[in-house]
Amino acid sequence: MKRRVFLQQASLAGAAVFAQPYLIPFKPSKYKTVLIGSGWWGLNILREGLRTGQIEVVALCDVDDNQLTKCKAEVDKLTNDRPKTYNDFRECIQKEKPDIVINATPDHWHALIAIEAMKNGAHVFLEKPISHTVKEGSAIEKAARDNQRVCIVDFHRRYSPHNVSAHEFLKSGKVGNIYKVKAFVHYNQGLGKKEEEMAPPKGLDWNFWCGPAPMVQYNPGIHPRGFRHYMQFANGNLGDWGPHWFDQILWWTEEIMPKKIYSVEKSDIRLSLANAPEEQTVVYEFESFILEWEHTLLSNHPERQGENVGVYFYGSEGVLHLGWLKGWTFYPNDSKKEILRESAQLNDPDQQNINLVWQDFLQCIPTGKRPHADIVHGRHATNMALLGNLSAKLGRSIEWNHEKDFIVGDKEANKLLQRDYRAPWKYPS
Repeated sequence: MKRRVFLQQASLAGAAVFAQPYLIPFKPSKYKTVLIGSGWWGLNILREGLRTGQIEVVALCDVDDNQLTKCKAEVDKLTNDRPKTYNDFRECIQKEKPDIVINATPDHWHALIAIEAMKNGAHVFLEKPISHTVKEGSAIEKAARDNQRVCIVDFHRRYSPHNVSAHEFLKSGKVGNIYKVKAFVHYNQGLGKKEEEMAPPKGLDWNFWCGPAPMVQYNPGIHPRGFRHYMQFANGNLGDWGPHWFDQILWWTEEIMPKKIYSVEKSDIRLSLANAPEEQTVVYEFESFILEWEHTLLSNHPERQGENVGVYFYGSEGVLHLGWLKGWTFYPNDSKKEILRESAQLNDPDQQNINLVWQDFLQCIPTGKRPHADIVHGRHATNMALLGNLSAKLGRSIEWNHEKDFIVGDKEANKLLQRDYRAPWKYPS
């Protein structure tokens, strides 16, 4: 697609964006932008940024030249910016001095790159989950505040029209007194197969890719795109999908975090070398309601009606299912009342509303306003996932004190809020 046509279409699409109370018109400006992590999702984020007409892509950065080459070819079709390419994010940030850094790397790199960017004056568009461990998230939020930078999290569901209206519906009281919430992700990935460990492909700096995480033998199930199933680099399905749905729940409730968490998991069924839980249940105890998380990689539960992902809000007046591709549905307890539905309105590729995240981000940079998907929301939603996995690892319940950022009365558990980094990388503080 020619750049002129691309921007014309983007302008028309922007005119049709749903008006939201926290989005205001912004003045055009060119922000020097770098993308760190040039895979499929990083390109999705960058593509929507280009549609705004307000960013200049000065650099692309990745430790995998194979991904970097593909990304550069695609970006060159969308813009005349002709960005430079880098393998080391530190060199990229120091030389280009960007206004915006998009951090779309695997989870174990989120903290070091986001903090490095903000310390050098950049605002950050950060992919979720914001961190691999709890204390990394605390350090990211601290860096954002200390350096007075905008750090927005890619919680595009916070902006999606049907998610916004579902939130308004929940707040209206029409669901009644909500006493239980259930978040779930059901996929049928089958038993899989055991990956073959091998030498990294040419062009991939595997040592740098592993970075602060443990050095493991390369296999194509980890990279590209499979890292979420390896706990050395991510936090499984709970860490992948969980922050999206937990953010929706925390957005609805006035409670900041649960007080108690208990989790059980099963991670030895599939044939894969991956070590993330295939089956997991987590119970979160809030003051006014109980939240249950459930995920599986072994079945999409065809016996259940509706989507295989989402959140159920159980209230005294009925049940609201907030989904993804099919929008939301309210099932009243009174069978005489009408079932209410609102369809989703999502953008391609990959059915998202990243364009609305960009609008908020770009209007916050000149004003200094905190975005609707601010880093603090990302930290709380990510912590929900991390603490669920921590409980499963310990095999017992934990009591969380969000004000002091620690687990009550459990020295062993508190040690797991961070981890040792592989030299020469230093854990952030």
